[in-house]
Amino acid sequence: MRYKLLASLAAALFAAGAAIAQEPIKIGAFLSVTGGAAFLGDPEQKTLELYVEKLNAAGGVLGRKLQLISYDSAGDAEKARTFAKRLIEQDKVDVIVGGSTTGETMAVVPLVEAAGMPFISLAGAVVIVEPVKKWVFKTPHTDRMACERIFLDMRNRRIERIGLISGAGGFDKSMRAQCLQVAPTYRIQIVADEAYGGGDTDMTAQLTKIKNAPGVQAVLNAGFGQGPAIVTKNFRQLAIGVPLYQSHGVASKEFIKLAGDAAEGVRLPAAALLVAETLPDSDRQKKVVSDYKREYEARFKSDVSTFGGHAWDGLMLSVEAMKKARSTDKAKVRDALESIRDFIGIDGVFNMTPRDHMGLDLTYFRMIEVKKGNWVPIQ
Repeated sequence: MRYKLLASLAAALFAAGAAIAQEPIKIGAFLSVTGGAAFLGDPEQKTLELYVEKLNAAGGVLGRKLQLISYDSAGDAEKARTFAKRLIEQDKVDVIVGGSTTGETMAVVPLVEAAGMPFISLAGAVVIVEPVKKWVFKTPHTDRMACERIFLDMRNRRIERIGLISGAGGFDKSMRAQCLQVAPTYRIQIVADEAYGGGDTDMTAQLTKIKNAPGVQAVLNAGFGQGPAIVTKNFRQLAIGVPLYQSHGVASKEFIKLAGDAAEGVRLPAAALLVAETLPDSDRQKKVVSDYKREYEARFKSDVSTFGGHAWDGLMLSVEAMKKARSTDKAKVRDALESIRDFIGIDGVFNMTPRDHMGLDLTYFRMIEVKKGNWVPIQ
């Protein structure tokens, strides 16, 4: 009888363990799939769907399938909070990859910190990871790094006096503040500082003030969404006659389509993805970005964007951390994320540390320019 009891208990434990092993790994996401930031969230959503499917077809992770649980926050911070709470408390996800915008991301930071939930944001502002938050990571280069990369390019062109124009969103305001802060380091003098509202459809007045500022040698627009396309069109209409720079917040073909011929000559910093075909074979990112570009465009019949690339990085960093931890235990995954080194992604080569929850430097932040309706690298 005793042996039968032990055998029954062992069988029950085995069955329970097998059942647990078969439970899917839950990847949570909240993204701006619709609304004003849909140009961010739509390719992010598509990317997560595509690569969860591909990972599952290859056998999953840790012997388990992945399940994507995603909500459309439409760029709304309150919706983002509601969905993040649902992902944590009801869906009981293992990790969250999302937050298309800075506003959405910052709205959920207190929730993920309190819950002990590994969270990889896809938004740009430096405030997301500085100061370091225990459970929060991010994939795209920061707005401060965008300012630095742009200012380096300006210095190479002997530009010293610039006009700054920015939007009203969280990223816009943050990048403006970062540019004002680091400009003196690069001996850049901001001689005009103008702003526009989220619903503005004409920035001629602000740009005219910049044009009339003494000695302006270039203009920098800190913003994303449709605002930069309007700025670009108005800039050309006014024939300001100096270089125009944009942020990595417009790093997609969609910006070129919106701005039309006015986009010619615009420069901005971006990941290697937008110029994948021009990369030399020796470039460490070439295979990763080229494979992603080919697979995404074949599946969705649309141009790839760096925003989808942010999501690829977020998902694959999560998978890498789970493999490294050999577990989906949240604390172990968090620790593994923080220790990732030399991971080749879409945004660059990631080297996380306890003091750096993004893990990127300026090395893989490329300066690109619009020429004849396409992005080309600046040598």
